[in-house]
Amino acid sequence: MSSLGLCGAAPLNQGAGEPVVLLHSSGGSGAQWRSLTERLLPHRHVVAPDLYGYGVTPAWAGRGVFSLAHEAALVETVLDDLGEPVHLVGHSYGGAVALHMALANPHRLRSLSLIEPVAFHLLRHGDAADWAALQEILAVARHVTAAVAAGDLAAGCERFVDYWTGPGAWAALPAPKRDALAPRLSKVALDFQATLNAAARIEDVPAIGVPTLLLQGGRTATPTRRICRLLAEALPDARLHVIAGAGHMLPLTHRDEVHGLVIAHLDVNSDPERRGTCRPCQPTAAASATPSASRTPSASVGTSTAM
Repeated sequence: MSSLGLCGAAPLNQGAGEPVVLLHSSGGSGAQWRSLTERLLPHRHVVAPDLYGYGVTPAWAGRGVFSLAHEAALVETVLDDLGEPVHLVGHSYGGAVALHMALANPHRLRSLSLIEPVAFHLLRHGDAADWAALQEILAVARHVTAAVAAGDLAAGCERFVDYWTGPGAWAALPAPKRDALAPRLSKVALDFQATLNAAARIEDVPAIGVPTLLLQGGRTATPTRRICRLLAEALPDARLHVIAGAGHMLPLTHRDEVHGLVIAHLDVNSDPERRGTCRPCQPTAAASATPSASRTPSASVGTSTAM
């Protein structure tokens, strides 16, 4: 549910053409999408905002319980500025925010791409396997929340990063990256709060008539695997691609496959006269249709790690 795109530069807002809004994962920033942006330009207008508490966006300063609606309201201002329907792409926590926006305002979207969305609330009323997956991620959320309360940010980050990326992933990160992520753990705890407690149920999802691409890692964690299954069954216009050998951080570890699939989805759902010639725009053969029950082993993941 998080990444370590630790660049503090201004959010991406470039290009011309149909707008594409890219929502990053927890712990990161819009900088997560620089490589995809390069492939989308110059034929699309790409915006990759920093969500609350990440990049150049300050922490949420509201009162009460933080929710996906608060995060979505921030993104809605971006859509207001663009002034036309957008292609919305979200990874992990950004995927949960994107799903919330699609439920609230599907008319504002041309297409939807959800990469391992952490819409944990959808598991709450599922079957026994969904309930077990929910208990698994609740244990991680409780550990993170307790670590924030105790001021032990390193321990909380280790539990969080290693859960999503594999044992030893936190320890393998260079010290500057660990130092940069640790202060963001309090927002990661809020992200868990928002994704676990949202009111939407899977029965609400069929109302989303937007063409949707679902991307899942073949070796991802159980909760996101169950969420992708639920969404694939409930969405009326969805295609699920499982990328063999990939874990939760597939936009980084399997970048070419993910970007190719997203770009192809955008092209299919664009106005014909505004389709461009993104490089390249075809899905690769690496996309598999058979998920694996195993998790991603510990591995180097460059500048990003988990939710």
